[in-house]
Amino acid sequence: MRAEGRGGAAGIAGTAAISGGAGGAGAAGGVRGGSGRRGRAGGARGLRAGAVLGGVALLVPGCASMPDHGEIRQVQASPGADSLVRVFGVPPADKASPMEIVRGFVEAMTADDPQLDTARKYLTEDAARSWKPSSGITVTAGGLRISGQTEKDPETPRFKMSSTMLATVDERSAYQPDPGGGTYEEYLQLLKNKEGQWRIATPPKGLVLSESDFQRIYKPVNKFYFAGGTLVADPVYVRQRTDPDSRMDPMTQTVKSLLDGPSKWLGPVVTSSFPTGTELREGTKSLTYDGQNTLRVPLNLKADNVAQPQCQRMATQLLYTVRDMTASRLDRVELLRSDKSSLCAVTEAAASTIASRPAAPRYQYYVDKDDKLVRMPVEGQAEDQQSRAEPVPGPVNSPALKVGAAAVSHDERRAAVVSEGGHALYVVSLTTAGLMPQPVLTSKANKLTAPSWDARGDLWIADQDPANAGLLWVPAGTGTHEKIDVSGLGGGRISAVRVSADGVRIALLVIKDGRKTLYVGRIERPEHKTDGAAVSVRELRPAAPQMADVTAMSWAPRGRLLVIGRESGGVVQARYTLSDGSMVAGSLPGATGLSAVAATEDETRAAPVVAQAVDDGIVSLPPGAQWRTVGAGGRAPVYPG
Repeated sequence: MRAEGRGGAAGIAGTAAISGGAGGAGAAGGVRGGSGRRGRAGGARGLRAGAVLGGVALLVPGCASMPDHGEIRQVQASPGADSLVRVFGVPPADKASPMEIVRGFVEAMTADDPQLDTARKYLTEDAARSWKPSSGITVTAGGLRISGQTEKDPETPRFKMSSTMLATVDERSAYQPDPGGGTYEEYLQLLKNKEGQWRIATPPKGLVLSESDFQRIYKPVNKFYFAGGTLVADPVYVRQRTDPDSRMDPMTQTVKSLLDGPSKWLGPVVTSSFPTGTELREGTKSLTYDGQNTLRVPLNLKADNVAQPQCQRMATQLLYTVRDMTASRLDRVELLRSDKSSLCAVTEAAASTIASRPAAPRYQYYVDKDDKLVRMPVEGQAEDQQSRAEPVPGPVNSPALKVGAAAVSHDERRAAVVSEGGHALYVVSLTTAGLMPQPVLTSKANKLTAPSWDARGDLWIADQDPANAGLLWVPAGTGTHEKIDVSGLGGGRISAVRVSADGVRIALLVIKDGRKTLYVGRIERPEHKTDGAAVSVRELRPAAPQMADVTAMSWAPRGRLLVIGRESGGVVQARYTLSDGSMVAGSLPGATGLSAVAATEDETRAAPVVAQAVDDGIVSLPPGAQWRTVGAGGRAPVYPG
């Protein structure tokens, strides 16, 4: 292997070459970035990898062509490689053994060369033509174990690749965790070509990458689609560098993915403003901001004649999709016709009026030591903020009611309050005085969870009554409640509910076999269904598979979740996770001893995280500051939603 950092080069024999290069931004908390010094460190790790691989080059005779035992070799492609280190495959050596061909192909799948041309050199001519690495990715929890070389059928040796399955990434670049952690297995059949060289005749359908290689090569981005007038984040992965197949840079890959349409999981509940068949103008490989912070995007004929309102929505989707992809500020997106004339443009200010976004919260809320619902202004996180907490207006704090948990509507005009003990749900005005209304619903077993509002003004809550457990939906917060069908619960019981502001995703804490697991489901309403069926929740997917147990959660900006939980054998921590369950995206400092947490989805300003600490009551973490107590003895913190 030849490894080059930014400061020099060294080389030994091996199966791949690694060089430092100008890298894209790494994904927060997942993909490592760094300086030239980190690049050199990555090169050193590459040299060690080469030495290990060289050490397993000698083959031990195995069994028949369909092996059930034999020598097993683990191939950890590019272990620990830095995101600034670029990997290039090395072609197969003359007269390479079957094991060397398999091992070289596994390494070459991690390469950055155009069309993954080096990886194709390990395949037969027919296999090289038919192999489609862009058809999907299998992500494994560790390196691939290779076994199966045989003496009994030396003309058609067959090898098994196996590992622990972590996830798959489909042809639309959407990540899907494997909640069971099943076994990945694939057989590679080798044949000799006309030159007498061993080549692989049956490659895997797409790419097979270890988790470390996947995070080195790919980064998460959000593309945006409309649900009514609201934009919804659809997380996908793109190459951190130029894509080997399309030769597109990361920005162009992201725009192409947006034009291709939403992921299969989100597709049933969102729409794209781009006409069917809209693509980038042929030959577009790179998109960059100009000196006026404007991104110009050339489209094909399909978009030439769209009306201005539709074009403005198209440009709004684009602006929100690409605005966080560079360090410089994006002020304007302009769409171009196929002849490169201007189709329309939208500024960031105009886009914010076209797409409704979560309103900036005015207050944080919690239940104080006297079981009353109180609020604190979000503005001016002063040291004396504890003294500024005040009872919310309206009848909710009448002497007859002790508040157990609460949720406040996005417009902060109503509160949904569960009485102490979880018996009854009330919906109360925060703008007018009056008597306490009758409860909207009650639980015979006194097991109502905390409620949650969506931006439509609908209310969601779960009843944990063993005789009638389920997710409940209250239209407009005042209508007759309905029990919602949730597919994929598998006998689990919902213990916490949080709806995203867009109203199409719902986070559920589910208790099963003594363990709390976080899932995200898709909310389907009658307008999403051809048969006009009732509201339902579909396709639960794990949102924090890295955690052995989850205690509490809240939605956060950029489609993330803020989760309190612990990894297997670890301590309880507060971490941001991507909602597709693909990676941890950052942790809160000093966040131990927390039992509840609240964040806001608003992206216009950095509102503090509010949490409940076991020993201190309500604590707040403003951006760039330290935790401080703001409500001694308080509990159940919430932001609007």
